[in-house]
Amino acid sequence: MRQSILPLLLSAAFALPAFAAAPASPGVPGADQVVVKTLSNGLKIVVWPDHDIPNVALYNFYKVGSRNEHAGITGISHFFEHMMFNGTSTRKPGEFDRVMEANGGANNASTSNDLTIYSDWFPRSAQAVIFDLEGDRMANLSFDPKVVESERGVVYSERRSSVDNDNMGSLIEQIDATAFVAHPYQIPTVGWPSDIEGWKADDLKAYYKTYYAPNNAVMFVVGDVDPKEVFALAEKNMGKIPAQPAPVAVTTKEPEQHGERRVELRREAQAPLLVFAHHAMSGGDADAPAMELLMSILTGGDSSRLHQDLVEQQQLAVDVDSQFSGGFDPSLAYLFVVLPPGGDLAKTEKALDAALASVIKDGVTPAELERARTQKLAGFWRGMATISGKARAMGNYEMFNGDYRKLFDAPAAYARVTPADIQRIAAKVFRRDNRTVGTVAQSAAK
Repeated sequence: MRQSILPLLLSAAFALPAFAAAPASPGVPGADQVVVKTLSNGLKIVVWPDHDIPNVALYNFYKVGSRNEHAGITGISHFFEHMMFNGTSTRKPGEFDRVMEANGGANNASTSNDLTIYSDWFPRSAQAVIFDLEGDRMANLSFDPKVVESERGVVYSERRSSVDNDNMGSLIEQIDATAFVAHPYQIPTVGWPSDIEGWKADDLKAYYKTYYAPNNAVMFVVGDVDPKEVFALAEKNMGKIPAQPAPVAVTTKEPEQHGERRVELRREAQAPLLVFAHHAMSGGDADAPAMELLMSILTGGDSSRLHQDLVEQQQLAVDVDSQFSGGFDPSLAYLFVVLPPGGDLAKTEKALDAALASVIKDGVTPAELERARTQKLAGFWRGMATISGKARAMGNYEMFNGDYRKLFDAPAAYARVTPADIQRIAAKVFRRDNRTVGTVAQSAAK
């Protein structure tokens, strides 16, 4: 099953030589081996040789997500996540997977507000086959009406399972649509039901031509490869695909919020739900590392502040969690609270308010910050230990920070965050007038 991600991880243009090695990066083994080439059609390819195992990870980042949609075609980015595996003018539906698996490979894909990402994992011996597959679907996607209708049904079924029949999914969808009044981050990645039913063939073909052009993609290849071989395969399979005019830029900025907004969702529920969603910053903002650490301090594990307060001490909740995935534009920082059956929503909201007010007034302790920093660095180094983790991390930094090389500064960026930074960010973000509160009250089944 292709993984569809909800509003998960500022793109800036910058000049690079057509074939350039990255500068050395102390502390990240092998980072100085990264090599970059941009084909004449605009497809940028970033290669990081890693010969520990005879395998390769290929991540193709297309700069398109629900942020690029509008009323009438919502959900179309996610639809292409499915369609890109379902046949070309030279291959039948399902052949992409069959050929890849026959050559020892596997794949996945995900769609978010900002990006659609296709990932392949395969043995070195399958390089030529994989590049042929990727070039074929970038150039020759088929729009067979029967396949389109079949995948439309699959997408609609996914919407039912992840949103319509899921209390938290439904609540988040309504919160996003309420928190954003202007910006397209209000659009659900899976799409609105009537739009899923209404995509036309011309909509699909125009979207594919615009957003699946080589100049709208960046490819990351990590593993047991020779960069020259990778670039030669890319030139052979993708170099002749024509560039397209750049997509229309998203220029809408969300106006500042001036008052709390509330969403009360009434539906069958075994346990009450409470969500705070505050407007925060973009993924490329200088304060994003501090925001990540703040969220980790609040909900990162059983020793986190909110778990200790709401779950262990006051026993108002059975679970607390958070999400901040800064995108191209300022995104939301979510706090999720699951109450026990019969839990008191009003009392829990008051307790969560008090916990956030405490961070704003008194800050956090050095020990809390150090624990959160240790968690982030542990996650960073776990990612750097795998070819897949390296490819995805480079892609995220290239997209949201404007340069994959900023990935190598991540440990230093977390190290620079101080308790004063955390307190400042909390005061800026966790304002009542800056939030949307969503609830699902417990109700008996019919």
